[in-house]
Amino acid sequence: MHDANDSANRPIDRVAPMRPFLVHIFTACGAGCALLALLAAARADWVTMFVWLAIALLIDGVDGTLARHFRVAERLPRWSGNALDLVVDFTTYVFVPAFAFATGGLLPSPVAVPLAIAIVVTSALYFADQQMKTADNYFRGFPALWNAAAFHLFILKLPDWVAAAIVATLVCLTFMPLRVLHPFRVTQLRVVNLAVMALWCVLGAYALVAALDPGTIIAWSLAALAVYFLTIGLATADD
Repeated sequence: MHDANDSANRPIDRVAPMRPFLVHIFTACGAGCALLALLAAARADWVTMFVWLAIALLIDGVDGTLARHFRVAERLPRWSGNALDLVVDFTTYVFVPAFAFATGGLLPSPVAVPLAIAIVVTSALYFADQQMKTADNYFRGFPALWNAAAFHLFILKLPDWVAAAIVATLVCLTFMPLRVLHPFRVTQLRVVNLAVMALWCVLGAYALVAALDPGTIIAWSLAALAVYFLTIGLATADD
């Protein structure tokens, strides 16, 4: 038999409770990426800005899986992973891209700042919506993916008033009954959706390597894939 004092005499592993916290630190690194992206945007280095936003997107795509694997919510109930994720996502998905819209010359100067303000205000409200997702994991309305919107507009190089019309439309769609695909969470057509997502990532990486000038075919192919993500939810609404 084990001595009754064995458990008391065992050294306490004070490091173990900190291991799940590393997942929170990993998530919070996305905020660091946002700051580096903002610094790049301030010097009009748009390629570097999107590289940092892409790294933040990668962190966002992985941290949830890590959190579930290490049971972070159960083991560290004091720290809200959801709140942390929303804070980081707002900086990377919304705030930095809004700065790019305000200063990047994509939009006509009279409306650039007002539209950027509309982006951050409507997105803040969207992030506070506890019903931003449907029961089958589609987003309700345009899900504040302003990093992606900015990326496409930098690549497409549209006339500034056309770009402004697109931004204004997306702002309005934030609160419209649009079902926008979450490619990893939605089960309908998952194989197709993941294939489309993989293709978008490959073409997007090429566009970055090409300094946001990948050519007409790649630029409009990326735009077509983005339209797929925005509209496929409407086609599967009754499935």
